Amino acid sequence: MSSFNCWKCGTSQENIILPMSRREECKQCSADFHVCNMCEFFDLNKNRCDEERAEHISDPERANFCDYFKPTLLKTVNLKRYKSDAAKAKLAELFGDPIPAKKIENTSLSPAELAEKKLREMLGG
Repeated sequence: MSSFNCWKCGTSQENIILPMSRREECKQCSADFHVCNMCEFFDLNKNRCDEERAEHISDPERANFCDYFKPTLLKTVNLKRYKSDAAKAKLAELFGDPIPAKKIENTSLSPAELAEKKLREMLGG
């Protein structure tokens, strides 16, 4: 069993059995773990895999079946990007500016609550 930090929220995850299941997810934010963003071969700065034999994965944040997946302990670049986007959105709200396109959603909401919130915003209510 191993310990990892979630690539999305940074929460420490204990007792992860290796090889990691495709269905393994974060206990805090429910992010998938068997994803490119958590693989040691994936370069977050270039947004691409450095393993030459691996097939192209269209969404590096979704679980996949890559045979070359090798989990890394912590990918802080994505976590920094997440925190940076959240800070920019809060700053924009503070000064009444338009919120940047990548506004960070409230992660305390369930997926169903987030979907309902988005639908209400689209319908103007």
